[in-house]
Amino acid sequence: MKETIGFTSELTTVWSFPQRGDWATHNPQYRGNFAPQIARNIIEMYSQKGDTVLDPMVGGGTTLIECKLLCRNGIGIDINPQAVEIVKQALEFNHHPKTEQTVKLGDARNLSFIKDDSIDLILTHPPYMNIIKYSDGKIAEDLSNISSLPKFCDEIEIIAKEFLRVLRPDRFCAILIGDTRKS
Repeated sequence: MKETIGFTSELTTVWSFPQRGDWATHNPQYRGNFAPQIARNIIEMYSQKGDTVLDPMVGGGTTLIECKLLCRNGIGIDINPQAVEIVKQALEFNHHPKTEQTVKLGDARNLSFIKDDSIDLILTHPPYMNIIKYSDGKIAEDLSNISSLPKFCDEIEIIAKEFLRVLRPDRFCAILIGDTRKS
């Protein structure tokens, strides 16, 4: 496992990470994942050791890998079974002290298995409609298979309501939206 090399926290509103971090088990091959420096910076700024962080569209596992390294408990959910397996494998490294990292198949629109007001930080990087396909159309409910902007926004609103329900009062939700264009 690679150590965290060259990471400096960003404390302003403009962050610059010229090179993608490649420590631990981070793998830039997962299409659409975000740089671990972003997850690390947000987790360090908006949570404490022992807190519970939720990534309800866990994808390649960036958030949960950083949770494990930073001594936070993590819950990762994804609608794609392949993503769930990728994250479980990525979390197979030793780190002390031990934290609980849970990865499960599920849908961000239904977080009923999570109690109200129980999450300390939500950090996620949702699909941008159908710009990057995460399930190649095999999972109809996958947000990346929606091509209608109004329908996509309706689904994001459902997700936002679930986020509000599970997030503790006065805690934070960070949603990464990249500058991606199609055609």
